[in-house]
Amino acid sequence: MELFAALERDDYEELLFCQDKASGLKAIIAIHDTTLGPALGGTRMWTYATEEDAIVDALRLAKGMTYKNAVSGLNLGGGKTVIIGDPKKDKNEAMFRAFGRYIQGLNGRYITAEDVGTTEEDMNIIYQETDYVTGTSPTYGSSGNPSPATAYGVYQGMKAAAKAAFGNDSLEGKTVAVQGVGNVAFSLCKHLHEEGAQLIVTDIHKEAVGRAVEAYGAKAVDPADIISTDCDIYAPCALGATINDESLRVIKAKVIAGAANNQLKEAYHGDTLHEMGIVYAPDYVINAGGVINIADELNGYNKERAFKQVSKIYDNITRVLEISRLNGIPTSVAANQLAEERISLLRNTRSTFLRNGQHALSRRSLRG
Repeated sequence: MELFAALERDDYEELLFCQDKASGLKAIIAIHDTTLGPALGGTRMWTYATEEDAIVDALRLAKGMTYKNAVSGLNLGGGKTVIIGDPKKDKNEAMFRAFGRYIQGLNGRYITAEDVGTTEEDMNIIYQETDYVTGTSPTYGSSGNPSPATAYGVYQGMKAAAKAAFGNDSLEGKTVAVQGVGNVAFSLCKHLHEEGAQLIVTDIHKEAVGRAVEAYGAKAVDPADIISTDCDIYAPCALGATINDESLRVIKAKVIAGAANNQLKEAYHGDTLHEMGIVYAPDYVINAGGVINIADELNGYNKERAFKQVSKIYDNITRVLEISRLNGIPTSVAANQLAEERISLLRNTRSTFLRNGQHALSRRSLRG
């Protein structure tokens, strides 16, 4: 892999390799763009097949965070960390303490949070070494687990997408196929059940499926069958790339709206959805509730204020759909345009201030 070529292709700012032999830490921090502010993005722990796979994932996820934060109106850039290892076997306190020291060394340029394979408790350990971490326990004045906020944002975005597809935003009586029933999706199922939606669920973990069946009367199907099931809305809520050549041959849903990252396997799959007339709520717009929630910590966390901002995902999806309709372009392209326009505007504004001899305001400490 030619690293500098990969960084140059999408204009990444920085790629850091962090290792601590004693604890087994092998981490990669990718910082994509800090035009809007310090890079905010979670720490993922995963058993990558190769180191190159880990690098590619870190880069891809960091860029996604830049766009997510930009289109959500946050004054934050995009970054991401991946830790190579099995989150069920390889974690230890020393690992996350060492990682926290690496983050502290970046002096606020990157702020982390939990992600796939990491938890609130892991963030608490990182917090022992650095202030530049969010999503710690509420006892530290933080917001805690971001899953409920992410789920609420997906729910709001799904309603906006449903309005575009069906003429109104009611989900009562709609059949929603939920792929993956982790923490976010389980909370999403609660919102859907309470509104009267019919749920079809799947997950590679049988206990997760059983929980949704018992709590919400969901119908369980095999993971291989979820994409082709008869439904109104498909909600991908596990790993990405479920929208691909194979799945698009069998999908029956009129709306795709879910919590997973990188739902399109390739960019052209967004074009295909547009041509098929399927309403697609771009992933980084609809699943931004978690990052909106933890970003509120930078102002001293207030749950009511944070969830009010999360509810605006309805408006964000509506805006993306309107741009798509007016310009005859895929929603995936419309979302990218929104994010890129905001970044470009702020980049030009900052350049003007620097040319005039002005200096950027110093950022307040995250913990006051």
